[in-house]
Amino acid sequence: MRDLNIRQIVSFGADAGRGNLVGIQTDMSPTDYATAAALQARLDGYLAAAKAQGWLNARTLVVFPEYLGTWLVAADEGRAVTETSQIAMAIRNLILRHPLALARRLLTSRAPDRLRDSVFRLKAAAMACAYHDTFSWLAARYAVTVVAGSILLPGARVAQGELQVADGRLQNVAVVYGPDGTPHPEIVRKVYPIADEIPFVAAGDAADLPVFDTPAGRLGVLICADSWYPGPYAVLAGKGAEIIAVPSYLSPTGVWRQPWRGYSGASAPDDVCREDTGQLTEGEAWLKYALAGRAPAAGFRHGINVFLRGALWDLGADGHTILIRDGQVIEAAHVDGAVLVNSWLT
Repeated sequence: MRDLNIRQIVSFGADAGRGNLVGIQTDMSPTDYATAAALQARLDGYLAAAKAQGWLNARTLVVFPEYLGTWLVAADEGRAVTETSQIAMAIRNLILRHPLALARRLLTSRAPDRLRDSVFRLKAAAMACAYHDTFSWLAARYAVTVVAGSILLPGARVAQGELQVADGRLQNVAVVYGPDGTPHPEIVRKVYPIADEIPFVAAGDAADLPVFDTPAGRLGVLICADSWYPGPYAVLAGKGAEIIAVPSYLSPTGVWRQPWRGYSGASAPDDVCREDTGQLTEGEAWLKYALAGRAPAAGFRHGINVFLRGALWDLGADGHTILIRDGQVIEAAHVDGAVLVNSWLT
């Protein structure tokens, strides 16, 4: 198995018996998605490392990054997909393996970007099965609650204890698994797709954001850009959430220290200073306008923002784990690689 490339392991506070947040900043490559078993083995390695630190117990909440499940689109597609260096070439080679099936979906797609929509709908059932099996197994194996990053799926729903798909537009969704491996029946659906997603990803409704009863407390999940808007925090606070988890993905590599380009997709909220665009760095903007800036103001004392890192074709990735602990902001190291972060709840 490829080295886990864990660059930092850090813990904050002491175990008070109230549970803890464990953020897994994964380091991923296309070969980690060659099969569902490959993904499961890699993520198992990260949780085994967290267990070795004494972090995992019945009240632990483990949070994985946005899009962690999305690249299961490459599973079982062969080396021509997982060992090429460019995402465009990977998609081309995937298409060549399924020309007729993809053509049928192109004819029925209603998304502005019919190609990307069709590719993901083509693989949706297999992706949902692999995602569910992986995270259900991990949650049960370590007896922890798992926020399973996110995945692009059409018509995602939990029925009879399984993650299922149906016809419809793709959505960026996250499933929460209990310590027995059972998925919670409600699914988190990204409310604010960014500009790159809008051509093939449909938005969820903020009013439908669920709150999960977990052994550590009532949990709300905001997928990446949703953490940049005050409305979702108000919805979750109104439903009694106490803890916020934010799975994120940021691209390209190096963007964290570059000038902030402003909001992507939906318009900026009224409380955003226009002069900050181009003046703040991307990282400074995350601290001011995403979880670190908005969660404490909305009354949340605990939260975590976890980013996907690694070399996924030529897409690039950036960001680092950010904690809210007792209302205070804590940043993990900014490194190229995996980081494991623990915060004991008070």
